[in-house]
Amino acid sequence: MKKKSISLIIGLMSIALLGVVAMQYYFIRETYKQKSILFDEAINTSLAKVASEIEKSELINNSQIITRANQAKYEAEQKKQRMLAEQLRIQRQIERLRLQQLDVESIFREEDEKLKAIFANITYIENWFYETYFRKRQTQQYIDISLVQERIPGTSLAQSFVVVSATQELPRVSAKDDSVRYVVSTIDAMGIVRDYRIATLPPKADAKVAFELMELRAQLEVLNKEFLADKKNALAGAENAFDTLAILGGKKAGFVEDIALSIQLSNRPLEQRVNQNQVQKLLQEELISRGIHSPFKIEIRDRSKIIYHSPDAETLTTADQSPRYTTALFKGDFGEPTGRLSIYFPNKKRVIADNMSYLILPTLTLFALLIGCFAYTLSIIFKQKKISEMKTDFINNMTHEFKTPVATIMIASESLRDPEIASNEQRVNKLANIIYDENVRLGSHIERVLNIAKLEKENLKIERVDVLVNPLLEGVLDSMQLQLQKAKGSIQSDLSATKDLVIGDELHLSNVFFNLVDNAIKYSPNSPEILVKSHNSKGNIIISISDKGMGMTKEQQEKIFDQFYRIPTGNLHNVKGFGLGLSYVHDIIKRLDGKIQVKSEKDRGTTFEITLPLKSKDIDNS
Repeated sequence: MKKKSISLIIGLMSIALLGVVAMQYYFIRETYKQKSILFDEAINTSLAKVASEIEKSELINNSQIITRANQAKYEAEQKKQRMLAEQLRIQRQIERLRLQQLDVESIFREEDEKLKAIFANITYIENWFYETYFRKRQTQQYIDISLVQERIPGTSLAQSFVVVSATQELPRVSAKDDSVRYVVSTIDAMGIVRDYRIATLPPKADAKVAFELMELRAQLEVLNKEFLADKKNALAGAENAFDTLAILGGKKAGFVEDIALSIQLSNRPLEQRVNQNQVQKLLQEELISRGIHSPFKIEIRDRSKIIYHSPDAETLTTADQSPRYTTALFKGDFGEPTGRLSIYFPNKKRVIADNMSYLILPTLTLFALLIGCFAYTLSIIFKQKKISEMKTDFINNMTHEFKTPVATIMIASESLRDPEIASNEQRVNKLANIIYDENVRLGSHIERVLNIAKLEKENLKIERVDVLVNPLLEGVLDSMQLQLQKAKGSIQSDLSATKDLVIGDELHLSNVFFNLVDNAIKYSPNSPEILVKSHNSKGNIIISISDKGMGMTKEQQEKIFDQFYRIPTGNLHNVKGFGLGLSYVHDIIKRLDGKIQVKSEKDRGTTFEITLPLKSKDIDNS
């Protein structure tokens, strides 16, 4: 494969990988934004629900206290004056009806809170507005529903709410009933109202009960007027302190009582109206019900100061923290809300990230898999390119190795055709020996190539017989003496292994030792000095073949067992071979359940160390 083709493939794969990474990043970022919006909506809904629960709880408690106090007062007055019996009866009936009305209001509040808990965007509309614009399809075209943002006073945050209005004023249609109606809006991520529907709740009050109350209060007012005829009994005949004030001021007693009670409740200190433990518990329950289990900090403040904050929650007052969520407390009070409840999540980002773990972990796994495949593909490409180059060098080298003996045989054959040479028996024998030697050399080359081919195809037959290593080594060293003498070298042997019986193939083991000794001779630039040793260690026999030749670098040591690899010798070409010998040695040793290691230093020599397992019987005999 050409270099340009490889560069093109790498470039295209890199672009594809970067594209996948970019798309996944965009998808995760958008998902994070959506999760953050849902998180904010859940927190705001929880705060609104808790604030409503606090206000409802206070209303119920105060109503019970006032009812018990009034009943005790009326019962005491009844004992004192029989004349007030009828007034007390009426007062009790009024209180009973008030409680019924309170129950109706409580039911309405619960329905209202359920609706607000389910839907984040609801807007109250008057019944005449509903009858005028929503009832008929032809008038719905004048409805305008929009999302408006308003800055929260005293903060840098903004709150959003939906406004329902009409683009054209139409004649009002009177309300058909006293139901409470809301517009439930659906808002997309861009803040645009996509859809709406009408939610109808039961009336805030029972009309029948209200009528009965009005009649009873009218009866009570008649009694009060009668008592005013006698100044001494006027104040004594009043319903209570608020009724007295109403009588003196000429107002309805219920109206004055409601105003006075509202003012009295709203003027109480906020710390007396809010139970911090209750707030903490309610918030925790609401958040857990919405799947939010993260720790949080709260802050409760009135109009001027902080009355409570969670431990280590002082950071709520700083502006550089994550956004906090705030809702008003006691919205039913006259005037501005008495207090505010704020909540702050120190680890909001981690909570959202944990909720996205089902998406992030597979994505990271996919990235790792893609990068791994990309890296593996590149390594295969470069490896195949390197093997291709090494095979090309091998073919060129093999051609050179085969060309020399073929040329020698051709010259010797042509010489034998000369009648003068053919008549000389001594010269004929010499030429015949040359032809024989060169044929043996060709056969050796061919056999080596065929052995490597068989190793690659797993067709090389390995016999497993008893082999004595020391005698086999001695035979190999004897056969190498002529080659060693030619190189003017020397071999020393120290075969001290007392146990040398292994299971192996005698032919292939002898080839292994021959290749290693032959390499020691070829890669010794001066007169070769070779040392062959054997010894036993832990049930193994270890054979080492050392030389004092040119040695190898660490990078070369990692490659010498690869096929076709030959250690470069610079501009010298005196070392011949195919780069197959050490690959063959490594494969044979591995097939015989042994291992081979190399230790070398540049220009200081090389040591090959072969470890073979001894035959079990030989180990037992020892």
